[in-house]
Amino acid sequence: MSPNAPLFRPFRLKTLDLKNRIVMAPMTRGGIPREANAAYYKRRAEGQVGLILSEGTVVDRPVSRNHPDVPSFYGEAALAGWKGVIEAVHAAGGRMAPQLWHTGSTKHPQWEPDAPVESPSGLLGPETPRGEAMSEEAIADTVVAFATAATEAKRLGFDAVEVHGAHGYLIDQFFWSGTNQRTDRYGGATLKERARFASEVVAAVRAAIGPDFPLILRVSQWKQQDYTVRLAETPRLLTEWLLPLVEAGVDILHCSQRRYWEPEFPEVDGEDGLNLAGWAKKLTGAATIAVGSVGLSSDSSSAFRGESSTSVGLERLIERMERDEFDLIAVGRALLSDPSWVLKVQRRDRERMTGFSPASLSELA
Repeated sequence: MSPNAPLFRPFRLKTLDLKNRIVMAPMTRGGIPREANAAYYKRRAEGQVGLILSEGTVVDRPVSRNHPDVPSFYGEAALAGWKGVIEAVHAAGGRMAPQLWHTGSTKHPQWEPDAPVESPSGLLGPETPRGEAMSEEAIADTVVAFATAATEAKRLGFDAVEVHGAHGYLIDQFFWSGTNQRTDRYGGATLKERARFASEVVAAVRAAIGPDFPLILRVSQWKQQDYTVRLAETPRLLTEWLLPLVEAGVDILHCSQRRYWEPEFPEVDGEDGLNLAGWAKKLTGAATIAVGSVGLSSDSSSAFRGESSTSVGLERLIERMERDEFDLIAVGRALLSDPSWVLKVQRRDRERMTGFSPASLSELA
């Protein structure tokens, strides 16, 4: 048996049937999807990626994007573009889910400085004002916007849908006490209380797409505003945070770490302990995706500093997959630079693996 075999086991959950355990992580490409975007995603499907997650694409709310190049998942032109993308991916035998986004108060004030910015409490981070606190009407409308976008994803023929609840964007801003200081039912002293908004989004999406369409939720401890933030300091708190979301309708938890091999609670199970995805699977029973610097020598933050990263072995990953710590592994920068990365892993072709170049961030290769 090939040492890479654990990565190439099929995976099935509800209507989602994958040829292997490798997921393409979301990476912003920009604008309304056109033929070049469809061809870009099709090349990854031809390269045997098990599940492709689209770049973040925003729901229909005022200033839901934090940069003008972030695409939409609403409007006739955008949805027609996404229809072309999923048709191209399916033609190559691939499977794909859009990642639905609202970026909250992360919009930079130099872009459309007079446009409204909404967030739980009008904060970008602790004691950092930006924008205005959402009314309960705005919250209700945002829940509907997520559900509507998920309905469109199913109508267009996507194979699953992912809701982005991580990295300091809107849903995550409700989780984080540093940005959620509300005194109504969407705030609270506990993480479980502050997860109400996310639970309502998940429940609305589940009702919209039906019981059998797979729903993925991306979560993270860290925030782009502060890499050191930890929402759940213990397994008990992690359960109180994530289990209600699974009960509301999440099928797969996409657990973002900067380095997938790092233990989430080393004080509990040691330096070789479970990562975030491992603990999430153990505590909730949901399927999980791990992610973070797979196959590369440096973590994702280095890419935003314009740094390259060389290819490294996957021995640690294979060990974790062999013991079923998590179900799927998401790969970002390695697939951004090399659409054939999965095939090279399958063939154990280390010599031809390319590493990551920052130039890939501005290309549709």
